[in-house]
Amino acid sequence: MKKSIAVLLLLFMCAQMQAQDYLDLAKLSFNEATFANLDETNNDETTAFNTYAEVYYPVPVSSKSTIIGGFTYENTRLGGLNLDGDRTNLIMARLNLGLKQDLGKGWTGTFVFLPKIASDFGGIDEQNFQVGGLSLFEKRYNARKGIKAGMYVSSEQFGTIVTPLIGFWYKSKNGKFYANAILPIRSEAQYSISERVNFGASLITSIKAYNLAERNSNFYVQEESIRFNVFAGYELADDSLFLRAKVGFDTTDYGLYNSSDMAGTQILTSVIGGDDRTRLNAEFDSAIFVGLDLVYRVGI
Repeated sequence: MKKSIAVLLLLFMCAQMQAQDYLDLAKLSFNEATFANLDETNNDETTAFNTYAEVYYPVPVSSKSTIIGGFTYENTRLGGLNLDGDRTNLIMARLNLGLKQDLGKGWTGTFVFLPKIASDFGGIDEQNFQVGGLSLFEKRYNARKGIKAGMYVSSEQFGTIVTPLIGFWYKSKNGKFYANAILPIRSEAQYSISERVNFGASLITSIKAYNLAERNSNFYVQEESIRFNVFAGYELADDSLFLRAKVGFDTTDYGLYNSSDMAGTQILTSVIGGDDRTRLNAEFDSAIFVGLDLVYRVGI
């Protein structure tokens, strides 16, 4: 992802200072940004409205094993991508099915199967369906800190993406500060200034593709998203329900390609053997975004 290295390094240096272990059982997020085109001959702007919802339901089956069930939905409404000027809905609906296993000596392993549909939902097409998987190993040193490492793999319309993962979590002795990171996918740091008010920063990244079945099945959109924000949060219910107002920097780009144009295997943002695809629309510039989050969280 372009422009990502500086943001990732900044967050990584900040996050190394401290972090906590928790599970977000439900999250509802709304974001809005207006992107300009980097093409100097085209001064059009595209406003993107992003809605994100995620629910998890862990089911313990023994003292060492927990089944993980969940669902993720994301809908991005944005301009016509140089197809016809109308708005396009880019929708991702994904099942999150997995197992968390106690491996002994402070180690746990989490293994998640991630089938999904990613398209404009304009018709039934086999290219709407994609599949991914995640494996994550965690070493818990004590009640306040731990480390994580793993890998995320997903088949996308442009090829296969492979993302090595590394992270940690930490919380301070007084419980006011925590940080939790699984780089490069997501990271968060937060400090509580009172029982209900907190401030913090978070980073979320993703790379995925959407089949454009409604417009023409011969096209797809590749999204490369980096959203870094600072937020002010208010605790609506004791240690569980949080409302956040946020503002940040969004480098999300939406590239339009022919369905036959493939990139092969991609590790992080580097394509093995190079990327010879022909992009059909102008590149999006970075933009400021604003948003709201509603999070239901439990400690683990």
